[in-house]
Amino acid sequence: MTVTGLVYGDPMVFAIVLAVLLALALGVLIGLFLGARSGPGGLQPEALAAVDRSVHQSVSSQAQVLRQDLRHVTDLVGALRSERAEQDGRLSAGLQHSLQVTNQLALTTQLLRDALASPKARGQWGERMAEDVLRLAGFVDGVSYSKQLRLASGAVPDFTFHLPKGRVVHMDVKFPIDNYLRWLQADSEPDKELLVKAFRRDARNRLKELADRNYIDPAHTIDQLLLFIPNESVYGFLHQHDPHLIDLAIQQKVVLCSPTSLFAVLAVIRQSVDNFMIERQSDEILAGIAGLRNEWDRFTESVMKLSRGLDSAQRAADDLVGPRTRQFEKKLDQLQTVRDRPAEPQPDSNHEARVSAVPIRSLY
Repeated sequence: MTVTGLVYGDPMVFAIVLAVLLALALGVLIGLFLGARSGPGGLQPEALAAVDRSVHQSVSSQAQVLRQDLRHVTDLVGALRSERAEQDGRLSAGLQHSLQVTNQLALTTQLLRDALASPKARGQWGERMAEDVLRLAGFVDGVSYSKQLRLASGAVPDFTFHLPKGRVVHMDVKFPIDNYLRWLQADSEPDKELLVKAFRRDARNRLKELADRNYIDPAHTIDQLLLFIPNESVYGFLHQHDPHLIDLAIQQKVVLCSPTSLFAVLAVIRQSVDNFMIERQSDEILAGIAGLRNEWDRFTESVMKLSRGLDSAQRAADDLVGPRTRQFEKKLDQLQTVRDRPAEPQPDSNHEARVSAVPIRSLY
């Protein structure tokens, strides 16, 4: 920082420098004045009086300006001190809060480290993490997946996801992190290198162990299984110190999943299930439409047959009401004519005369 920057950056320094400059200027003026008065050939009394007045006025004016500047600087310094005190208070409070959060995080980390020292606790922790991811992905226990489902081979995967057409995919959540936890506590570099090698060896042995459990069945499962690593730090540490592990996992037909990548895998599984359900429902709808068409054809055929029957019945009714009725009435009219015609008397047979006197229509 330059001198100019220092002076203008701090009001107190600026005031001190200004006061020194004014004092030097005042001293020079007084020296000149005294020298002028005491030297040979000095000024006349009137000139000296004028110089005295001028010096007095100049000194008074400069002193007044200096007092105003000092008062202004004093006010600025007071405001600056108040602002700095307030900033120091906020900074102190922020540092105190950060220290508390750091201590709490360290305590939580230590408790988590102590809890994960037990293999059973690590398994339960992995299951809990996996269940949280499954719940966020919208999976439902007993519907989308099953827990601890025993297979025909006797193996018991931690999770079994149900896929379309009776297929399943298995997932194991047990992963060895003992040497990783020891690596976190190690102080020397040689110890850390040994623990990294041990951790890599544990991970590769875990892949081999899963390959020997017969989790993959071509008749019922897909050609891959999932291995859940329940911590992003462990997942990143593993890939950082063993970059060829993913190739080995693919050869063993194992997909390594962290919480984030497991969510992506579950999203793909759910989308495939949804697409299958939509396709199956579409097929059912098309089959229902085809059946409805067949039933509609049968219905229209029956309606047409009924219509033809009704037409035949109508024609028969019209025939009865029209020609048949007219023919019947014609015959009746002929009989009526015969009845109305006067009968010829036959003296020899009284019985026939009585019969002929009966109206013909009464016989019907």
